[in-house]
Amino acid sequence: MSFRVDVWEGGRIALFSLRANRLRTVLTTVGIGVGVCTLLAIVGIIQGINQSFADQLAQIGANTLQVSKFPWTMRGDWWEYRNRKNLSADLVEPILQASEHVVAAAPLYYDRVEARFLERRMASVTALGTTADYAIISSFTVDKGRFLTEADVDNRAQVAVIGAELARTLFPGLDPVGHRIILGSKPYRVVGSLEAKGTILGENQDTVVVVPFRTFQADFGKRNSPNIAVSVDSPDNVLKVQDQLTVALRRERRTPPEAKDDFAINRPEQLANMYAQLTGALYGAATGVGLITLLVGGIGIMNIMLVSVRERTREIGVRRALGAKKRTIIIQFLMEAASVSAVGGTLGTVVGLGLAKTVSFITPLAATVEPLTVAGGVGFAAMVGLLFGIWPAARAANLDPVEALRHD
Repeated sequence: MSFRVDVWEGGRIALFSLRANRLRTVLTTVGIGVGVCTLLAIVGIIQGINQSFADQLAQIGANTLQVSKFPWTMRGDWWEYRNRKNLSADLVEPILQASEHVVAAAPLYYDRVEARFLERRMASVTALGTTADYAIISSFTVDKGRFLTEADVDNRAQVAVIGAELARTLFPGLDPVGHRIILGSKPYRVVGSLEAKGTILGENQDTVVVVPFRTFQADFGKRNSPNIAVSVDSPDNVLKVQDQLTVALRRERRTPPEAKDDFAINRPEQLANMYAQLTGALYGAATGVGLITLLVGGIGIMNIMLVSVRERTREIGVRRALGAKKRTIIIQFLMEAASVSAVGGTLGTVVGLGLAKTVSFITPLAATVEPLTVAGGVGFAAMVGLLFGIWPAARAANLDPVEALRHD
């Protein structure tokens, strides 16, 4: 009961003191607020980037693999990868037969072309040559018309499925299905358009045009090594399928037993690991800057509280002479420091969140802050106030009452 009375009285006196010294309170609040603002803005941008990256990896799919000539994360001599024998679409069938857990596989040929319809055009469109099975593997969803069919591939049909942004640019206000577009110098009939997907790992998925891979080879050449996308029935079987594909591909490509793999089997998890390695040190340094700023704000609180103790020495002596315990004095000054920090932390949190959102609005960087982070920001600011208020509070409580009463 006595402790609760001390807390109540300490809080009341602390608030009275803060109101009586408004300028000092404002300056202290600004100091801690700047620290929390900096920390929250950095954390908000970091969390936003992490969430954006996680969302993009989720669109690739945790149950997918991609066989390619080059690994997504290169280690060693680039020329060693460059000199590997190219992959080919003929590997799709052995991949399908390599494991009962493989649901679908499709070759992926890429090129950059210009797309035109009448007087409208779009440069640097991603032309993707593949098969009908890519609709199973990818997260593409048809908005109008249809996707490719096996007949399109077998007959080398001059048909195309276009991305949402390409459809808006070339066919504003029109249904693109049935119209003919020019890709490079070749005419293609649009048989479908895709729903918007946005950007995945820096690649705009809405400026893609999907054509049958045999048509792609005839129109744009077959010298490039394709990737082969593979869909697995469950994320739990991905590693098992990777081992089975390694055996099948080495056998199909006649790789000698003593030789290293001359292909790469890539998983989205590898990108996540690479991302963590590349950004871990950067995020640590950025968070460290925010913590240092908050530390400076805490030191400011301590200095101002020490000044407050010196100015109120006689008041402390009077209270001690009237029977106030050391605990009561300590609680009063700790609550005063924590209150200033909590107010500064709240204002800093609001400004920090606004700054993070502003950065995400005017730059490509995403920003999002979890509710727990907001509560943690205010709580951490109050804890900083308590931590840096311990010495001033202890100094106030340990003043000799007689000497304090003599203080002018």
